[in-house]
Amino acid sequence: MRAAPTPTTAADPRVHASVQDDWLVVELRGTWRITEPRPVWSQLRGGLEARRVKLKWGKLEGWDSALLLFVFEVRQWCRVQGAYCDLTELPVALQKLLGQLLVVNETKVSFDRAGDFLSTVGFAAQDVWAKTREIATFVGECVLSASALAKLPAKFRWRDCLDQMQQCGAMALPIVSLISLLVGLIMAYQSAILMRQFGADIYVADAVGLVMVREMGSMMTAIILAGRTGAAFAATLGNMKAGEEIDALTTLGIRPVDFLVLPRLVALAVMMPLLALYANALGIFGGLLVALGLLDIPPAAYWVQTQSAIDLSDVCTGLIKASAFGLLVGLAGCHCGLRADRSAEGVGRAATSAVVMGLLFIIVFDALFAVVFNVFGL
Repeated sequence: MRAAPTPTTAADPRVHASVQDDWLVVELRGTWRITEPRPVWSQLRGGLEARRVKLKWGKLEGWDSALLLFVFEVRQWCRVQGAYCDLTELPVALQKLLGQLLVVNETKVSFDRAGDFLSTVGFAAQDVWAKTREIATFVGECVLSASALAKLPAKFRWRDCLDQMQQCGAMALPIVSLISLLVGLIMAYQSAILMRQFGADIYVADAVGLVMVREMGSMMTAIILAGRTGAAFAATLGNMKAGEEIDALTTLGIRPVDFLVLPRLVALAVMMPLLALYANALGIFGGLLVALGLLDIPPAAYWVQTQSAIDLSDVCTGLIKASAFGLLVGLAGCHCGLRADRSAEGVGRAATSAVVMGLLFIIVFDALFAVVFNVFGL
C-alpha cells in the first residue's frame, strides 16, 4: 500500500491517498478554506493508478468551496480517464453542489469512448433504463396525486386549471385553424388527382372526412401542442426550478405534482378533444373548398357524402386519441421541466427534450391505438 504525502500542519487541508485492491481510496482531512492553498490532484496522485476512485469523508474540521473544487478536479479526471468515481460517502450538500458545477462545465470536458463499442452500448442502455424509470416514477406520482385529489376535489386548483385551458386551448386556435385548413386542402387536392382518374370524384369527401376524423385531426393538433404547449410547460417549470420556487413549495409541504402538474394535465386532457373536433371541421371544410373549386362538386353533395362515410365510432376513436395525446404531451412537458438543470442552458434543453419526447409518445401511442382499434373492430 502506498500513501501520498500530506501537509504537516493539522489544520491545513490534507488528503491521504492509498491503493486498496483495485480501488484508489482518497480520504479527506483537515480544514479546507478557499483562502488557503489546497492539494492539487495531479501532484497528489503521483504514480498511483486505479480504474476506480473512492472519496472518503475523514476528519474534516471545516470546509468551503475549496473542497468542492478539489472534488470537482477528481471527478473530471475520472471522466477523462474513463474511471469509476464513488462519491457516496460525501455529504448530500456537497454532492448537490458538485452536480450543479458539473452541469455548468459539462461541455468543457470531452472524452472518447468510440473505441469501446460494448462500453458505449452499455452506457446507452443504462441511460435508457434510468430515463424509463424516471418517467415511470413520475407517472406513478401523477396517478397517486390524481387519486388523492379525486377524494378531495376542493384542494384542486381550478383557477390555475382554467387559466391553463385558456393558454393551451383558446390561445392555440389560430395556429390550429391554419394548420387544419391547409391539411384538409392538401389531402383533398392529392385525393382529387387520384380519384379523377377513375371517375370517382365524390369519394374525395370520404377520404378527407375519414382521415381527418380518425387520424389527422387529433394527431396534427397534438403535434402543434407538443411544440407549443409542451415546450412552454417545460420552460415554465424549468425556470421555477432554477429560481428555487419548486424547492420553496416542497419546504412549505406542498407537492409540486399537485400544485403545478395536475392542473396542466387536466387542462390539456379537456381541451385536446375540443381542439381536435375543431380541427376536424376545418379539415373537412378545406376539402369542401377543393371539391367545389377543382371538381365542381356542390357543397350539399359533399356534405351528404361525408355524413355517409363517417359514423359515431370514427368520431369517438379520434376523441379518445386526442385525450390520450393531451395527457402524453402534458406528461412530457412537466416531466422535462421538473427535471431540468438549474441553469438557463438546462431550461433550453428541457424545452427541446419536452418537444422530442412528446412527439415520440404521440407516434408510439398512435401506432398502439391503431392495433387496439383494429382488434376491437373500431
